[in-house]
Parts: sequence; C-alpha cells; structure tokens
Amino acid sequence: MTDSLPLCPECSSEHAYEMGALLVCPMCGHEWAAAADGEGADAAASEPVIKDAVGNVLADGDTVTVIKDLKVKGSSTVIKVGTKVRGIRLLQGVGDHDIDCKVDGVGPTQLKSSVVKKV
Repeated sequence: MTDSLPLCPECSSEHAYEMGALLVCPMCGHEWAAAADGEGADAAASEPVIKDAVGNVLADGDTVTVIKDLKVKGSSTVIKVGTKVRGIRLLQGVGDHDIDCKVDGVGPTQLKSSVVKKV
C-alpha cells in the first residue's frame, strides 16, 4: 500500500499513510493534501494568486490603471486616478504591497493590488 503513496515532501520518508483526505508522515508529523500530488499542483499551491480591485487575476508584465489618488510617502507628489502603469512585476511576501512598478513622473514604486484595475 505504501508503494502507491508519495514520499513525504518534508523528510522524504516512505512511511506516509492516509488519514481521511490528508497524507501523514509518522517520522516528522507533516500533513499534506492527497490531491496535491505532482510538481504542478505543489507550485500552484505555494504561489498565491494576486487579484486587482475588481477581481481580475494579475500577472507579470500586465498594464494596470490606478483607481484612486495616492500620496507618495516622503514627497509632495500624488499619483492621480487613471494613471496607467505598464509592465508590472508581482511580489510575494513583501509586506502588504504586492506590485513593483515604475510610475511615469514618480519613478520606481510599490503599489497594493487593491488600488489598481487591470486594463
């Protein structure tokens, strides 16, 4: 029976067993979903989806529009509503700002996905 079950992703133990919908490793105590077999499912599970203010999924290189006036911290400039930002890069795990971009007239900056809309 253990021949058909995958190895533990934490310690590579072959002694994993099923407990309901989860697989459990008795060696390290790690639990994972049985449906997440294969590398594609693991990569998708480890990378959360970033959505804009209206629910569109964002990707690297997208063009977005700012949907509200944004004050630039440490400066007297403002990013106005309707400003287009081209070629965004998505960030993972960097505070609450998840978009890295260059805004015309302001320069390199980071934005929250909740204040942009995909074009």
